[in-house]
Amino acid sequence: MATAETVYLGDLRTKAKHVQSKTAIITDAPIDNQGKGEAFSPTDLLAASLTSCMLTIMGISANAHHIDLGAVTAETTKVMQANPRKVSEIHVVLNFPSDISYTDQQKLILQKAAETCPVYLSLHPDINKVLTFNWSS
Repeated sequence: MATAETVYLGDLRTKAKHVQSKTAIITDAPIDNQGKGEAFSPTDLLAASLTSCMLTIMGISANAHHIDLGAVTAETTKVMQANPRKVSEIHVVLNFPSDISYTDQQKLILQKAAETCPVYLSLHPDINKVLTFNWSS
């Protein structure tokens, strides 16, 4: 079974439907590449996928190790290069809640989970992944 069904809507816009859940995502080309920038660009989704994957795998690891992960927030920044036009860097800043004190061992477990998520491991090694872990304690 296919994972997604995608249709080109014109004006540099696509609609991808997740087959299993029927959830849809619209993409637009970014303003700096002839688009309107009214939705995620495909490369924005690539960067956001890294962060979502990291948080998901950290959550799985936290559950397995009985760690209260709390409401971790993240900021993702994608950096493009010109020739050839491609993602050159993805910066992810993970902010851990201030009301939880993580031990050094818990921090190591969560950091390793983030750095071994499937998207992280699937990205080309030329893409520089810059991760910042802001531990509250």
